[in-house]
Amino acid sequence: MSEENTNKKKAEKSDIEKKDKEENTTNKEKEKELTPEEKIIELEDKLSRTYAEMENQRRRYEKEKDDAFEYGGFSFARESLNLLDNLDRSKISLSNDEKLKNSDSLKKIMEHLDIIKKDMISIFKKNNIEPISSIDKKMDPNFHQAMMEIEDDNKEPGTIVQEIQKGFMMKDRLLRPSLVAVSKRRLESEKNDKKNKNTEKNDKN
Repeated sequence: MSEENTNKKKAEKSDIEKKDKEENTTNKEKEKELTPEEKIIELEDKLSRTYAEMENQRRRYEKEKDDAFEYGGFSFARESLNLLDNLDRSKISLSNDEKLKNSDSLKKIMEHLDIIKKDMISIFKKNNIEPISSIDKKMDPNFHQAMMEIEDDNKEPGTIVQEIQKGFMMKDRLLRPSLVAVSKRRLESEKNDKKNKNTEKNDKN
């Protein structure tokens, strides 16, 4: 390494040390310049900030605790809905069984399954779990999930005409959305509507 480079590095190092000393001196001077009243104000400011942070943490903790109490069974409730689905599937499967169709045995089995389902829904309601209303309602993406469209000129487009899977709420939270089919206009009706609109425009012109 050349002497010139060595001297440059020494000069840079000394400059850095000088700057550090100057900054430390400036900070000390600032501290010395503070009057007792100013120091009290500074301490009060620090205390108020610390208190505000502690208060925010306390509120967050309280909210988390309340949520845990209110919605602690949320995941369990959502999983339990599968039992209702399985009951409905069992009913459909049994009613389509050729050997059991129109038999007294099938009627008794269906009655028992209905009782079990009613008991389950009653337990859900006691725990603030309610089914979402769907049929003949306007499709709402906050509560419903459209799975298909069905042509129906008797309903406003976007009206729920079929419920594929029932949705549920737990208090103000969505456990799961309702899977639904919504109405839409027939192609012929859409064409006629467009023709009528165009005719109206031409008449006005």
